[in-house]
Amino acid sequence: METTAARARGITKSFGDVVALDSVDLDIPGGQVHGLVGPNGAGKTTLLGLLLGLSIADEGTLEIMGTPVSRVLGVPDGVAGFVDGPGLYPSLTARQNLAALAALRGYASSRASEVDEALEQVGLTDVADDRLRGFSLGMRQRLGLAAALLTKPRLLVLDEPANGLDPAGKRHVHRVLSNLAAQGVAVVISSHRMDDLAALCGEVTILATGRVVFTGPVAKLAAESGDLDYRLVTSDPAAARRIASATTGLEVVLSAGALRDDSAVVVRGSVATMDALVAQVVGAGIAVRELGPVVPPLEAAFLALTGADDSPAEEKSEQKDAS
Repeated sequence: METTAARARGITKSFGDVVALDSVDLDIPGGQVHGLVGPNGAGKTTLLGLLLGLSIADEGTLEIMGTPVSRVLGVPDGVAGFVDGPGLYPSLTARQNLAALAALRGYASSRASEVDEALEQVGLTDVADDRLRGFSLGMRQRLGLAAALLTKPRLLVLDEPANGLDPAGKRHVHRVLSNLAAQGVAVVISSHRMDDLAALCGEVTILATGRVVFTGPVAKLAAESGDLDYRLVTSDPAAARRIASATTGLEVVLSAGALRDDSAVVVRGSVATMDALVAQVVGAGIAVRELGPVVPPLEAAFLALTGADDSPAEEKSEQKDAS
C-alpha cells in the first residue's frame, strides 16, 4: 500500500511583509520522485526548508511519515537532503566529509564500509581521498547526495541535484534517485530543468508567488500545454510547408530559427494534427529527418501556468537555438 511521506495543509510562511508560501497544500507519496518547480521567488526553497526542518510554518500543518512536525527547529527523523547546496568542509577529503557529517547527524556508528558504499553509489570512489576544495560543483552535489544516503532516508529532499553535472554525472544521479524511489523512498527535487522532471518525476508541483498552481502527474502537466510549435526537418521542406499549410488545425510559423536552416519548417498544432501531418508528408514520399517541439511540452505548460508565456514563437525559437 502506498504511504504518504509528507502532507502539508494550509502552509503559510512569511518573511516580514513578503509572503513566501500562501496556504499551500501538498501530498508527497512514498516510492516516487516528486518535482517542485516555479519561477525564482515562487517559494520553492522555503518549502524545501520546511520539509527539512530548517524553518517553521507560520500557519497550517505539516506531517512527515504520519507524525506532525513540532514547532521546534530540527530535521525530522527519516528525512535527509540539502537546500542551496550541501554543507561540506573544503579542507577535508570526500571520505572524511561523510564521516564528519554522519557524526553530526548522530550516525557516528556508521562503518567505513557504509561510507565506501555511499561514495560508490554516487560515483566518487576514485576521488574518495581527495580534498573537497578541488571538487567541481557537480562533484560537490554528488557528495551531498552521498551524505544524505548514509542516513538511509525515507524522505529525500534535494535542491537542484543535477546542478553542475555533466551528462554522464546526471545520468548517474538520475539512476540513483530512480532506484531509491523503486525501494519506496519519497524523493523531492527542485529543478529548473524540465528534461530532468520529464525523465525522473511521477508527479510535479508548480508554485507561483507562493501558491500551488498545479500538482499532479507529469503526463497531465504535459497535456496542459495545448498546441505547441514543432520543428520539422524533411528532405523537401518546400513540399512539407505546402502540405502543412493545407492541413486543418495546423499553422505554419515564421521562425527565426527555421530561417537559419533551409531544411526546417516550424508549425503550430496539437499532437493529433502533427500525427496527421507526418502521415501526409511520408505518404507524399518525403523523408522526415527530425521532428520535435521548439519548447518541450512540460516547459510550455510551466510557462503558461506561471504566467511567463508571453514571448512570441520567433523569440522562443531563438532561445532554443541559443541553448
